[in-house]
Amino acid sequence: MTNSLDDFDFSILRLLQEDGTMSAVEIGERIHLSQNACWRRIKHMEAVGIIRRRVALLDPYKLDLPMTVIVMIRAAEHSESWLSEFSRAVTNIPEVVEFYRMSGDVDYLLKLRVADIQAYDAVYQRLIRSVRLTSVSSSFAMEEIKYTTALPLGGSSAPS
Repeated sequence: MTNSLDDFDFSILRLLQEDGTMSAVEIGERIHLSQNACWRRIKHMEAVGIIRRRVALLDPYKLDLPMTVIVMIRAAEHSESWLSEFSRAVTNIPEVVEFYRMSGDVDYLLKLRVADIQAYDAVYQRLIRSVRLTSVSSSFAMEEIKYTTALPLGGSSAPS
């Protein structure tokens, strides 16, 4: 898919990753491309799914969700029906902000944002009641050293 992207597209994506509210006019001025050309490129990247959506990034600390918890889960089974039930249970827990099926010793990894240990325990209790699990292990982040939603992009940075 990236074969169809040129340096202008990558520059547009970099700018939108920094500020999703940036207009086609602002982007065009920054990368020396007309407003219409920027708008068409953005609409195309939205249509083909390169740009999934534009969102506001919220500060979890200002919303009283300072605790990041990484939860590692070993599954009790691996049937399609179990996975469907487990996925439904996990995706319905709002504190789960990321959810992965893993290779290696751990079957699933969850990232949670919670207010405190009591809030985590409520999520934990809900999780273990939802489906049969072999083990659930949690680690609590002591410090957030790097956090970004920006993806590393190819292309040169010449137009920006």
